[in-house]
Amino acid sequence: MPAPQKNNNPGNRPNKREQNAKAPQTRVNDRIRAPRVRVVTATGEQLGVMSTRDALAKAKEIGLDLVEVAPNADPPVCRLIDYGKYKYMLAKQQKNNKTKTVRMKEIKLRIGTDVNDYNVKMARSEQFLDHGHKVRFQLRFRGRENAHQQLGLEVMAKVVEDLRTMGKIDQAAKLAGNTVTMVLTPLPQAQRVKKFKKYEEEDFDTESSEFDASDDE
Repeated sequence: MPAPQKNNNPGNRPNKREQNAKAPQTRVNDRIRAPRVRVVTATGEQLGVMSTRDALAKAKEIGLDLVEVAPNADPPVCRLIDYGKYKYMLAKQQKNNKTKTVRMKEIKLRIGTDVNDYNVKMARSEQFLDHGHKVRFQLRFRGRENAHQQLGLEVMAKVVEDLRTMGKIDQAAKLAGNTVTMVLTPLPQAQRVKKFKKYEEEDFDTESSEFDASDDE
């Protein structure tokens, strides 16, 4: 009878090779596949959309790497930064997240919100996400709006797209009665890129309880 083989992986835990295969790989320099990218500096200054070839040339010119920080954006967002520094920032953020208290903030939306008011709300959302808080978006239908509830889901889809470089879906948009709710959670700090920075309000307190989500829903 052949001797039983030794189980070097008790409990069927994934080995290091399997873990590495599942971990998302950050694309850097020549590994970036998109033909065009949106480029930002290490400090968050936006340099605009350009061909990946031109972005790589610019990175080489200033002695930095081109790091894809938001691959799901359209076009993908890349940061001009030393890749070693970028990895350090990611590791530091993950360590801080283990000890930091995450608060749930709330942003209320309406169908037909004017553009400026919407942009201000998105700027607040970016600030909350940038401080590590989750953000719950709530949209309530009033009166005749209840006959057009699909429009509420479309607003939520727009929010997801507009905040793609700052957060990701934690709880997908859900309709209950006359209310649609959705929750976004922050991306790792090194991957965050603000799009609504010019709409930020002076002295806006992201730690204030004014925008804390209530627990009654």
